[in-house]
Amino acid sequence: MKKFLIALIILSCFLIFKPGKDAAYSWGFFAHKKINRMAVFTLPSEMMGFYKSHIEYITEHAVDPDKRRYANPDEAPRHYIDIDHYGEYAFDSVPKFWKNAVKKYSEDTLKAYGIVPWHIEKMVYRLTEAFKDENMDLILHYSADLGHYIADSHVPLHTTENYNGQMTNQKGIHGFWESRIPELKSEGYDYFVGKARYVERPIDLAWQTIKASHAAVDSVLKFEAELNAKYPTDKKYSFENRGTMLMKVYSKEYTEDYDKMIEGMVERRMRTAIITIGSLWYTAWINAGKPDLNRFENKEISDSLKKVQQAEEDLWKNGKTRDVKGHDD
Repeated sequence: MKKFLIALIILSCFLIFKPGKDAAYSWGFFAHKKINRMAVFTLPSEMMGFYKSHIEYITEHAVDPDKRRYANPDEAPRHYIDIDHYGEYAFDSVPKFWKNAVKKYSEDTLKAYGIVPWHIEKMVYRLTEAFKDENMDLILHYSADLGHYIADSHVPLHTTENYNGQMTNQKGIHGFWESRIPELKSEGYDYFVGKARYVERPIDLAWQTIKASHAAVDSVLKFEAELNAKYPTDKKYSFENRGTMLMKVYSKEYTEDYDKMIEGMVERRMRTAIITIGSLWYTAWINAGKPDLNRFENKEISDSLKKVQQAEEDLWKNGKTRDVKGHDD
């Protein structure tokens, strides 16, 4: 409450820099919704009709896990893994499978530094079971959630303890990379990524994704530091209207120059996330025995699921939340 009052006082005097909830955590709401939506178009015809008829659900609920962070203390670690915490050769020393990792490090330690690859595997299993049970509510719920976690695993800064540049005097780079760049650039991205493919071992793909994301961390930080060092301060930021507020944001020029330096990395990671999501939806459906989804095309989700989601939405909007631990932007 005290911080809120201070912000109001400052706002009454001059411009402020206060990111809204939509800008906080992971890709940002805009990008998460875009990624989930475009993943639908990677699916085969046997799945396409069902997912297209429910594409608005898949799109809008792509952000549910971020909202859930405020209410569920177990939620935050599912979005990242600080793989560099485990040393220089972490990909050789951290066990691939959850039980082995718990045995080596303890569950508390793993949760303290993130569990996204293991949670992706768990979500694929849950989606598979939902397909087997032909439970439309859970198919949609788990599909949307799985898409979120997969997308998060494609963000380089979700794989490092220096997740917001706080260790290198680059605080703010998290939201810059995964929210500001897509916001300004994504209309020109190429979303044709091909068709979903069957994945023999989802856990292997989850770890391959983390490894690829982590390999880009040095570039993400290095090029922003280089650009910042030579950029005039008065040109690095600008102010834009966001609802009723005038907010300080990275300027379009700074964003364009950085995107050129990292050679369109954000677009590439979004594209890879899209095909990975489609592929793991497809894999879960195959593993469930290819249930007929056509009969669900015109069916609405149940009232009970609507009530649960409305309760989550109200909790998030009304601020009845807890302090979020983990990768807090």
